[in-house]
Parts: sequence; C-alpha cells; structure tokens
Amino acid sequence: MDFGIALPTAADSWKVVRRAEELGFSHAWFYDTQMLSADCFVAMGAAAVNTNKIRLGTGVLVPSNRIAPVAANALASLNQLAPGRIDFGVGTGFTARRAMGFGAMKVRDMETYIQQVYGLLSGQTIDFEMEGQKRKIRFLNPELPLFNTRDPIPLHLSAFGPHTRELTAKLKAGWIDFVSSAEHGAREVEAMRAAWLAADHPVDDLKATAFALGCVLEEGEPADSERALAQAGPRAAVMLHRAADEALAGLKPGTTGMPSKGRPELEGYIALARTFEPRDAPYLENHRGHLMFLKPEEKRFVTADLIRSTSFTATEAEIKRRIEQLRAAGYTQFTIQLIPGQEQALADWARIRKAFA
Repeated sequence: MDFGIALPTAADSWKVVRRAEELGFSHAWFYDTQMLSADCFVAMGAAAVNTNKIRLGTGVLVPSNRIAPVAANALASLNQLAPGRIDFGVGTGFTARRAMGFGAMKVRDMETYIQQVYGLLSGQTIDFEMEGQKRKIRFLNPELPLFNTRDPIPLHLSAFGPHTRELTAKLKAGWIDFVSSAEHGAREVEAMRAAWLAADHPVDDLKATAFALGCVLEEGEPADSERALAQAGPRAAVMLHRAADEALAGLKPGTTGMPSKGRPELEGYIALARTFEPRDAPYLENHRGHLMFLKPEEKRFVTADLIRSTSFTATEAEIKRRIEQLRAAGYTQFTIQLIPGQEQALADWARIRKAFA
C-alpha cells in the first residue's frame, strides 16, 4: 500500500515534501484552493527540483478555476522538471469554489475539460471556447525542450457521487476519496468498484486513494487534546462548514454528502454562521481556515465526538487497524493531510507507513 501526504499548499511546501520523500512516502498532493492557500503549481515546481522520487499531484485542481490550455501547459512544465512523477488530480470543486460562493461545477463540463487537457498533452489540435468564441489551439513549439509531453501524466478524479464515479470508471482514472472512518471508506470503495466493474475494467486495475486527517494519540490522550484539535480539528470543522452552507442556501441537511442532522454542535454553528459578515457573502467567514486551522469562534463546536467521527484520530495501534481495513476493502493508497504548523506529525505517520511497507 502506498502512503502519501496532502498539503494545504504553501510556497515552501517543498521542504515538507522532501522530508516525506526521505521518510518513504510515495506521493505528495497539493491543494489547489485559491484564496485559501498558495498556488499549487508554484509549490509543485519547487518540490520538483528539490526531490527525486516522490510523485507530485494536484489534489485537486478545479477546472473552472484554470482554463484548459493553462492547466495543460503547467502540467507539461512540471513534467519537464520531474519527468514521469506528475499526477493530475481533478474534481468538480468543494473548497476552492465554495470559498468564492459557488457550488460544484457540472460533471459533463469537467469531462470536456479533461478531454481538452489530455488532447493538448497528446499533441492534438483541439476546439477551445473562450468568451463565447471557439478557436483551434495546440502546443505550438513542441520541438523545443521547454516542457515535457512525452512522459505520461496519470489522471485521478475526486469522486464522491455516482456520476463522478461513473466518469472515473469511463476514463479509467485513479480515484480519490476523502474518508472519515474505515467503515465509511469501505462503503465508498465498494460503490466505486461497482462502477469500475460496470465499465468492464479488471477490479485490480483500480487505483484508489483515501485522503484523511487525524492525530496519532498517545495512550490515554483525549481526542480533543490541544494536539488533536490542531491536527484533526480542521477536518471536523468541515462538517460545520458544510452544514452552514446547506442551511444558508436553504438545502436539506445532508445534501452535500456529509450527514448534518441531529448534532447540537452543527445547530450551534449554523446559528453562528447566520451572523457572519458581510451578510451577502457569509461564505467568506464560513470557509476561512478550511482544512487548515480552527477559527477561535468555531472551536467550541469541535467536540471529541465530532473529531472521532470525522477523522483518523486514535492510538497508533488503532489507526494501523483502520488502515488495514481500508487496504482490505480495496484502497491502494492512504494519504494523510498535514496541518500548517503541525508538520512534526509527519514522523508519527511515518511510523505507521513503515508497518505497511
């Protein structure tokens, strides 16, 4: 089983990535969440020239936020710096679009975007539409050693719903899933495997990556210790942010995929979110710190129970047991997100990685 790290991208993320490579991690995934973190391609470029083996991927890019020729050019440029080590992770968008007040993009538009990116990378001339006009475009100087379109750049889709799972199978792409527990992950990979088999692919060809946050607890350490709040609390807070999005948009609880009904923590946070300023853009405050830190005013809603139910926060032995469950269910990679300022947790997860080497 492969082990990776995920990063809310910083300009100097290469330092953490280089250490992860030294500790045996196989992948580093960079969040492409403008307005929240640094530019992923800038950080990946620095990581490419400061590492030798670890794979570098967008985790994940949102098509509406980068036009296809720009994304293709950036991927090909990275591929020149780290030949054959680049992964293209893409999704319809939660964090990157919600941070600007938009919902997820349409799956069919993402499929068109993916086709355009790979068409360009394969040397094709494609039809590209911008500002209501269609034009034919292609890489114009492929003979110059400016970028690399020769080495393959594997595709990975972040897919939580049936339509994106079907697209993952249709494109025979790698699959990325954010898991909150081993049980949740097992259900998700079972659904993905069903879509994969329906597309007549051998099940062993499925590359399934489980993203998670968590804290490796000492014996007797509570799930809401200061350390656990720092390392796993931001994942628990995602449930608060989703619940507020649903409530403020007038959606039914649970519409966006994470259960958000019957928890007093959620109701309390929703009441707080209704006071966020500016009143016509509450998402600006709601998503501040998303997957990176706990806002002081939301900390009281992040309980030990919420952390346990949304993250891999447990003792080392228990976390190993849960990851083994994921592997048995069909996941081929476990990726742990590191929190800014908590990079020392990498050593804890490196011990767990060694048990699966």
